[in-house]
Amino acid sequence: MEIIRHILRQPRLPHPVVSLGNFDGVHLGHQTILRRLVQEAERRRGTALVVTFHPHPLSVLRPDRPLPLILSLREKLDSLAQQGVQRVVLQRFSRAFSRLSPEEFVDQYLVRAIGVEHVVIGHNFSFGRDRSGSAEALERLGQRYNFGVEVVGPVRVLDRTVSSSAIRSLLSAGDLDGATALLSRPYTVSGRVQQGFRRGRTIGFPTANLRPRADLLLPNGVYAVRIEVGQQTRLAGVANVGVNPTFGHNARTVEAHIFDFSADIYGQRLRVGFVARLRGERKFPSVPDLVKQIREDAERARTLLGR
Repeated sequence: MEIIRHILRQPRLPHPVVSLGNFDGVHLGHQTILRRLVQEAERRRGTALVVTFHPHPLSVLRPDRPLPLILSLREKLDSLAQQGVQRVVLQRFSRAFSRLSPEEFVDQYLVRAIGVEHVVIGHNFSFGRDRSGSAEALERLGQRYNFGVEVVGPVRVLDRTVSSSAIRSLLSAGDLDGATALLSRPYTVSGRVQQGFRRGRTIGFPTANLRPRADLLLPNGVYAVRIEVGQQTRLAGVANVGVNPTFGHNARTVEAHIFDFSADIYGQRLRVGFVARLRGERKFPSVPDLVKQIREDAERARTLLGR
């Protein structure tokens, strides 16, 4: 998948079919939009192109209230590629860009720069200055500039409309089953393995310590996890999210113990998929008490993941 950072200087692509949005999570709703995008591009023998924005618009427009993201930029781009997207325009979002009217955005970016033939968007899509452009406004502009607009309706799962905000709420509450259903996969964070205090080795549970690239939306606690490291995928393990209060307050990290695994993975990138929440994080009166609880956590995780 090719990433385009300067769309105004990019040569025209063949028969562009475009979808626009932030695509945080690349959840089931996004996947429905992207499936139609790819199908329409294939029908036209054209290019499946996503226009997304970085940084997230709310982090620019409301810097005092940053929005926690489900995926890091790298994870989002990886997920878009997995959906069959051929090109991504990574449009830098700035205050100047936010002041473009809906018609200016369509004229300068979709028509002149891209030469769009067809647009596929979600039902709640908005764009332009003060989010004044709606799906209906884009349809009117499509008639004026001679491109098609297809609006994909809401996707519902478990009596919920699938959305990034709904997934954030579920994750913040520790509802992994609900979040997994809306994402169509376990919630995953990634990062490089860092040097820790090596306490895990001394108590028989060595851990890979990482600070995730994306915001960590889960409450502190212990989780059954699936881990990808290098070419090895779906390794089973147990992970602690939090500050390790038994040993004093530390920075918030993910510490993952991989079952039956002993390789040196310092500096490697890990993807940790959260399958089930086992318990909340708490401070133990002694290290032996903590070790006893970790053994119980590990056995529960093995049982859950074995199913």
